Amino acid sequence: MRVALIGVGNMGKPMGRNMLNAGHEVTGFDLSSEAVDYLVQHGGKAASSAVEAAKGAEVVMTMLPTSEHVRDVYLGEAALLDNVAPGTVFMDSSTISISVTRDLAVEVKKRGGKMLDTPVSGGTHGAEAGTLTFMVGGDAEDLELVRPLLEAMGRNIVHAGTNGAGQTAKICNNMLSGICMIGCVEALALGVANGLDPKILSDIMRTSSGTNFALQQLNPYPGVMDTVPSSRGYTGGFRTEFQLKDMRLAVELASESRTLATLGEIACNLYALHCDAGYAKHDYSSIMLMMAKELKEQMPKGD
Repeated sequence: MRVALIGVGNMGKPMGRNMLNAGHEVTGFDLSSEAVDYLVQHGGKAASSAVEAAKGAEVVMTMLPTSEHVRDVYLGEAALLDNVAPGTVFMDSSTISISVTRDLAVEVKKRGGKMLDTPVSGGTHGAEAGTLTFMVGGDAEDLELVRPLLEAMGRNIVHAGTNGAGQTAKICNNMLSGICMIGCVEALALGVANGLDPKILSDIMRTSSGTNFALQQLNPYPGVMDTVPSSRGYTGGFRTEFQLKDMRLAVELASESRTLATLGEIACNLYALHCDAGYAKHDYSSIMLMMAKELKEQMPKGD
């Protein structure tokens, strides 16, 4: 398939590479020319704008940081929607507001296009390995059109429902993930403060009722897992500022639906404090530094 990939960042780069490896044609656009160069080195093409990337594409995929970025690409000055052919399938894999997602679906369909919200879970590790989970909102028949693309990037492809359902599932998941990371951090800090080795404690909790994704794949305590952000100064991975953005989306959704999100609100406030303390650009597991003073004293702020 001919694909336009708009947003070639930490997630977009490996996702684009995996589509290329599966035999698809990928043209990328990003504000960072270095990111697009990576795609070109793996067999893709570079475009100087979102509109140029989308020219002749069967599928336009966006992977952008915020609702504002997505809205601007689709409906802003670039006016992407006014420069593509009817029948084009749009897939937005960003994590954004559900209301924006649904509004964009309406605008796409007005112009004869097809719209799917396709947010992902699995992080940069899953993107590299091609094992992402895709939570898809939109028409089932439209999902089948792009299933070969999704299968090139992910292991689990779940049709969550109509437009917006994929984003709803992603927001719920990321709220839970953010809460679990803080719980993991507190447990590790408590154990270490009382004489436990963090590796031994992690092994115990991984095989007990407290196990979770953070313990299994993203241990926040430096040195416990060699290949994760905590063991490289909390660089790479999923930025705290993005986790905070997702927590705020969850708290906003809870307010709109009159649903209690007590732990979500507490976690949201803690990530906000951590960003304010200078760790917005670090991986969100760096919130370990808030709880473990012995680690914070060893590591300067990065922004």
